Amino acid sequence: MDSGCTHMGIDKQLVKNKRIQMRPINFSFEVFNVDGTKNGEVTKVASLEIEINRHKEQLEAVVTDLNSIDMFWDMIG
Repeated sequence: MDSGCTHMGIDKQLVKNKRIQMRPINFSFEVFNVDGTKNGEVTKVASLEIEINRHKEQLEAVVTDLNSIDMFWDMIG
């Protein structure tokens, strides 16, 4: 499935609850839900260390409102 996602996203409430450090970005962009409705505007990113099967990688996730999930990313490509 190609979700159309171009960035990794992390829920803003999770960032707040876990006290994950954020930093502002020097531009902003709008985020839209799959049904085309506007979700919000991204102005910050969170730096994360992700580990999958003992592979570690530093990634940046845009901070947005994901409601019922903690993170979202496109694994196609």
